[in-house]
This record gives sequence, C-alpha cells and structure tokens, in this order.
Amino acid sequence: MVFFSVLSGKGGVGKSSITTQLALSLSLAGNSVGILDIDLTGPSIPRLLGIEDAKITQAPGGWLPVEVHPSHILPDFTKTTTNGAVHNDEEAHSPRHTNGAVAATPNPKPIGALYAISLGFLLPSRSSAVVWRGPKKTAMVRQFLTDVLWPPLDYLLIDTPPGTSDEHISLAETLLQQISAPSPNKSPKLAGAVVVTTPQAVAVSDVRKELSFCRKVGIGVLGVVENMSGYVCECCGEETNLFGKGGGEVMAQEFGVRFLGRVPVDGQWGILVEEGRRPRYGNNIVKNDGNEDEDGLEGDERIDQLENAGEVLDEEHVQGSNAIEGGADTARLVDKYRSCSLFAVFDGITRRLNNIVEGSSADGT
Repeated sequence: MVFFSVLSGKGGVGKSSITTQLALSLSLAGNSVGILDIDLTGPSIPRLLGIEDAKITQAPGGWLPVEVHPSHILPDFTKTTTNGAVHNDEEAHSPRHTNGAVAATPNPKPIGALYAISLGFLLPSRSSAVVWRGPKKTAMVRQFLTDVLWPPLDYLLIDTPPGTSDEHISLAETLLQQISAPSPNKSPKLAGAVVVTTPQAVAVSDVRKELSFCRKVGIGVLGVVENMSGYVCECCGEETNLFGKGGGEVMAQEFGVRFLGRVPVDGQWGILVEEGRRPRYGNNIVKNDGNEDEDGLEGDERIDQLENAGEVLDEEHVQGSNAIEGGADTARLVDKYRSCSLFAVFDGITRRLNNIVEGSSADGT
C-alpha cells in the first residue's frame, strides 16, 4: 500500500476536490484506493463522494471503512452524434440504436474498489461543529491511522486540513513510525505529499510554508498541483484566468520539486458532486489548459486524442451508458466522472504520480 498525503498551507484551494478526483482516477485505472479524511473540523469527503448518509461500522479490532463503490466492470461510453456517424473502426462494428447512438459494450478491465473514512461519518449532521483541542485531534488522527481495518489497497490518499498544526505533526509522526516498524507482511510505503495551491500570490506564499514543513518532518514532495488555474466557458470556449496563472509552477521550480499540472475550473464538476448530475457541455469542451503529458502532447492535441478514444467528449457526443432518457441518472459517481472534462486532466496527473512511485521503487527509495 502506497500513502499519498494531499497538503496545502492555505485553506480553500481545493484539497478535498483534488483528493477525490485523484482517487476516482486511480480507481478508474484499476487500483484499489482508500481515502482517509483527517480534516476533522471541516470533513468534506463524504459530501464530495455523495455518501453523507453512510456510517462507519465498528468491528472486532477496529473500524470498517465505508465502501464508495466495489471493484466492477464499467460499461463503455455510449457515443451519439447528430447524424449517427461512427468515429472509428472499432465503433463501425458496434450495434447501433435508431437515434444514432452506438450501443455500449462491456469494458473487460474492472475498475478498482474505493473506500473512505472520515469524521463526517460520525457526526449527526452536516452542520455539526467539532470543537476539540489539540490533544483530542491528535488522538483521533492516530486512531484513524492505526485502527481502521482497510481491505488490501494499492493507494491510500490522506486528505488534510490547511496549515501545519497538530493534525499534520501527528500524521507525519504516525506514518513514519508505521513504515519503519518491522512487519511480517509487506510494509506500507509513504510515497510523499501532493501539494495543492491556487495561482494567486497570496495563496502561493502560504503554500510555501507547507513545502518547508514537509522538508522539516521528512516527508518527500511528489509535486505541486495548481488548482483553479483558468476557466474555459462551456458555451463560447473563451478562456479566462480568474485567479491568474503560473504561480504554482514558479513555486515548484523555486523549491526544486515537480510540477504535476494545472487544473482548470469546471462548473460541471461542481454540479456532479452537488446534484449528482452527469456533466454536460455545449459545443465547446472545457479544455485541458496546456499541461504537457508524458507522451509529449500539449493540451489541445491531448484533448483531440482523448476525443478520438471516446474519453472526453461534449454533450453532442457523450451520453452516459447508464443514463435514463428523460429521467434520473442512476450511475455511480465514478461512471459519471468519466464524462467530466477534468477526467482528462487527472488521468495525466495520476499517470505522472504512478511513474514517480514506480521510479522510486525501482531505485529502492
């Protein structure tokens, strides 16, 4: 099991959103993933995953995490066009509906299971306040790290509160103890931290403190993600840098750490997690804003490639395979997320993270 911590010295930069999308992307790649939410005073993970009504189960020896979705095979996208055209040879042999849609076919590769644990599952309501002093917070973080009976996982993502306070110190100490303790089984590996910032200078100045914190406590930094970096209008396609652009990349260069990519603002992601509605776009796709991927493709080229592969398409070309015409979409969050433009962005980020982890494993670090 590989640990990722999602950190930031600044509140409101979207750590929980980044954690959720990293988990969904890793799961879609076939990995078994857990999310540990240690933001005790503002637990957002249950709401983002759409499982606020779930409760933690007490079992002999510890707590059982909440299952977000099991490992299962997702149906392929059902693609529609205005004229019923088929885009590639593989689709040319697929059965068609009368409205021009290409019938969904099973994807032979199952996605990984996703689990979550959060103090939010223990609170009576979303508005319940947690008024705890430092020692109680520290004890709860350690209990989450040691007393949860996780199933076999490939990755455990840890969503943290802003700052460098009690929760962070307890997290660092407990994780370092766990990975250094002798174990008859394969010991967990602390891959490092994904540091999240937004582009504006006031956010970057606070996030610098988080990078310094990681160095002081011995947690490696996997890279920096610049969130809320640009917005492309869903209707006209015009791009606007609402909060500036490039601050996270400059900070990464100054500290000598990797820059993992930029994540633009996508209103459809908010609709997906708040309303449970599958993302839908107008004639212009919300595009990747120019992050270069391992294959050397820049943003527009990458989007073109993903369109041809049927991974990110606009409203005219994508209908979720489980969507019900004229009714509610009963598909799981992970299925609906494939229709979100940000799926392409996080697909690249998670592959970069995988390459970093695999590279450090090969080096024995």
